[in-house]
Amino acid sequence: YKSFLIALGFILIYMIFYYMHAGVASNIALLINMFFIFGALSGLGGVLTLPGIAGIVLTIGMSVDANVLIYERIREEITQGKGLTLAIRDGYMQAYSSIIDANITTLLTGVVLFYFGSGPIKGFATTLIIGILTSLFCAIFVTRIIFESRINSKRKVTFSNFITNNAFKKLNIAFLSNRKRYYILSGLIIIIGIFSLFTKGLNQGVDFQGGRTYIVRFEKPVVTSELRNNLGEYFVAANNLKMYPEVKTFGSTNQVKITTNYLINDLEADELVEEQLNIGLSSFDNGSYKIMSSQLVGPTIADDIKSSAFWSILFSLFLIFMYILIRFKKWQYSLGAVIAVFHDVLILLSIFSLFYGVLPFSLEIDQAFIAAVLTVIGYSLNDTVVVFDRIREYMAVKVGEPIDVINKALNSTLSRTINTSLTTFFVLFVIFLFGGEMVRGFMFAIMIGVIVGTYSSLFIASPIMFDTSKTK
Repeated sequence: YKSFLIALGFILIYMIFYYMHAGVASNIALLINMFFIFGALSGLGGVLTLPGIAGIVLTIGMSVDANVLIYERIREEITQGKGLTLAIRDGYMQAYSSIIDANITTLLTGVVLFYFGSGPIKGFATTLIIGILTSLFCAIFVTRIIFESRINSKRKVTFSNFITNNAFKKLNIAFLSNRKRYYILSGLIIIIGIFSLFTKGLNQGVDFQGGRTYIVRFEKPVVTSELRNNLGEYFVAANNLKMYPEVKTFGSTNQVKITTNYLINDLEADELVEEQLNIGLSSFDNGSYKIMSSQLVGPTIADDIKSSAFWSILFSLFLIFMYILIRFKKWQYSLGAVIAVFHDVLILLSIFSLFYGVLPFSLEIDQAFIAAVLTVIGYSLNDTVVVFDRIREYMAVKVGEPIDVINKALNSTLSRTINTSLTTFFVLFVIFLFGGEMVRGFMFAIMIGVIVGTYSSLFIASPIMFDTSKTK
């Protein structure tokens, strides 16, 4: 919770720094949005789990993104010489299309996951749906009311300072000119990742392959993260991979439940696993402990949950393809968005396969990882649709070669893309650093997703849309 508050504090400070008075308005809207989300979850009797936290993190990112979209539009209108009242009105009008398209595509994903999913998938979908609806209300109406109030009372409203006023305005990056290099880079990473997936595989957690559970009582209260790290030094697989167990407080603070998938495929290894457990426990807390019970447990994520996750994601991507096709009237936009999502998920899986056992924290594939993948899909779609909306707008009114017009459109979205990605990434990074071992791999997955999702919307989705279109 402390890490979450630190991350939230950074967003509030950053928005004030970058957008001044408008940043204060967005912060008020964000805090009201958080109250709405927690109030709705409390009213529904929901329990806040890791998938739920993933949904909230994605909601915060989308809430900030909606405000950034509006503010950047207002700044553009002010640059054209419009008065403040007219600039605010036109800025909101211009931003509605991007905000609605981005949120509806993510909302479609949430609805499908809620309907077809179960367990962690449904929990993620519930938080996401609530968050999208409350974020839209707060970003569009709450901030507008604040601006109207300040203008009516003749108070000043600013959307930048002398540092941020001209930020990103003179950029002219040739995104499409180097698209083949980006195709090759992404292709190489995916090929290496697929090779690793077939040879090394993934580090499947207890949720997927079962494990052994022990109830252990100590004389003093236990810090679960310290015990987990200590036992990881003794549960070592044949390839020198540390198999960090899952350690949770069980009842009183001096009693824990330890679940490990160490040697789970060897059903005759009970004595060996317990021997290693005793060695690890003896080196912790002066060896004052007692094993109360032990048992062999099966996988907690059944095949039907894994199957429902796969088919619900596939069906949601089909719906998104059709929605983008209807809204943008070109199948090339739909194709670019869907390929970008597959690209992001493949790279995430590749990184988890390549680096498990290498990085100093757990990269297990469990139900939290499913929530992380869903978050990556939602973020990637949101980012891609916003970029596509600006490309569509430029293609309708700008004159010139399509490649130049699209490059200009992509450059014009950079301020919004960087601000949204930076604030979302920092929230994740703070929780990654201070949130404890239990959430570190989970946060790492979403951090990778934010980076790759931002990259794919600019360097994969847009170039694919361009290459598959007939240019005149």
